[in-house]
Amino acid sequence: MAETGISNLRKRVLVALAGIPLIIWLTWMGGGYFFILILALALSGVHEFYRLLATRGSSAPLFLLLLFSFVFQLNFYLSLVDPWILVLLIIMALLVQELFRTEGSRIVAVGSSITALLYVNVTLGSLLEIRKMEPMGFSYVLLLFVCIWSADVMAYFGGSRFGGTLFKRKFFERLSPHKTWEGFVAGCLGSLLGSAVVAYFNPGLNPVFSLSAGLFIGLFSPLGDLVESMFKRDAGVKDSSSLIPGHGGVLDRFDTVMFISPLMYIYVFFASAWNGL
Repeated sequence: MAETGISNLRKRVLVALAGIPLIIWLTWMGGGYFFILILALALSGVHEFYRLLATRGSSAPLFLLLLFSFVFQLNFYLSLVDPWILVLLIIMALLVQELFRTEGSRIVAVGSSITALLYVNVTLGSLLEIRKMEPMGFSYVLLLFVCIWSADVMAYFGGSRFGGTLFKRKFFERLSPHKTWEGFVAGCLGSLLGSAVVAYFNPGLNPVFSLSAGLFIGLFSPLGDLVESMFKRDAGVKDSSSLIPGHGGVLDRFDTVMFISPLMYIYVFFASAWNGL
């Protein structure tokens, strides 16, 4: 029997009620706790991306993808070498290992492997780097999470309630036929509201920075979902996996976090340099 929308929504809510406090606690603890969270997401995300690649005939090496992902995240955590050096070494290793393969397209294998590694690890690694920005790292990551979650909730209910009433044209119908401009506007307002709440309960966080980050996240967060939808449509699948009940896989649930994290890292870096935030 097909799962109803109500039962799926119930699953989503129950998972969120259990998962959000755990994620916030791990973020608060920081250090090895947050590293384990990011590492688990990275390994799961790369494995899911490998499955997407397989539907398109890619023979990307799963073992090396997982091994290099572990090395990537460990280096982000411990700062052993410059990340650019690590990128160069991994690309060269992927090229060399293709010399010994006798099946499949070498070009597709190398290109898809690099895409999987960079898309998953650089985005999640950015989140790890933000958390390391003491003493405000936790506040920055919490701000990012709250704004994205608030935007998701408001976009969902705003689009469900008002979708199509003001704008007849869909937001990005080619990749996500259910997204509406009303949902996009509601998501922006939700992100702003989330940033205001975080700033209110965190006096150490500059309110101007918080609100501007909320607007920034609200405007760009839909792109994360669209990028993931692009990959899934190309692979011909609905979800990247069924790991998280009601949510799909890591790439489905954390697509927006992954897309926003590098942008947030850049935003925090320059805002701190200019204004000493």
